[in-house]
Amino acid sequence: MLNIKQWSPEDRPREKMLLKGASALSDAELIGILIHSGSAELTAVELGRHILQSSKNNLHELGRLSINDLMKFKGIGEAKAITILAALELGRRRREADSEEKPKIVSSVDAYKLIREHLVDLSHEEFWVMLLNRANQVTRKYQISQGGVAGTVADPKIVFKTALDGLASGIIVAHNHPSGNLSPSHADIELTKKLREAGKLLEIQVLDHLIVAGSKYYSFADEGLI
Repeated sequence: MLNIKQWSPEDRPREKMLLKGASALSDAELIGILIHSGSAELTAVELGRHILQSSKNNLHELGRLSINDLMKFKGIGEAKAITILAALELGRRRREADSEEKPKIVSSVDAYKLIREHLVDLSHEEFWVMLLNRANQVTRKYQISQGGVAGTVADPKIVFKTALDGLASGIIVAHNHPSGNLSPSHADIELTKKLREAGKLLEIQVLDHLIVAGSKYYSFADEGLI
């Protein structure tokens, strides 16, 4: 097996980027640059290709992996796993920033379409908040908490600190049910009530609470519960 340093210069990912630009590199080569080195058996590029194949060569699938998932690959430690996920997160944020017009929420479907990429297919629960301006345009999305299969704890203080820091006029919160059950739990209902009352005091309207379960969702607003 040849070490990357033994490859011809035009085939080494860093030199290739210098000569031909980033667009000339494959996804595996870009990951190879990120992780810098491979394992005893695989070069960095080959390791990148192996990681991609495990995600069906789909970057969206790769983005759903956790740090621990990536560390299961021989040659990927915590630092390399963090580097890969940080690069994917920057790419996601760039896509959002490239949008000339901020997405506007006029229905629960609009909110679901914006949040589903973060919550669909997760094996654990996460709680997110979307910040909206006075025109009901989403300005940012934030993960508030991450839990296990059975639930996650969302602190209203953290939710509204995030909203106040972002100068939001309104918020939409969302979390997922890995079980696929769309029905809100008692804890979900009580949390929604607390958020709604706190929002009134702070003059930040809680517009909806979504529960995402697979490709379906439940809207508290649509059900008249908010």
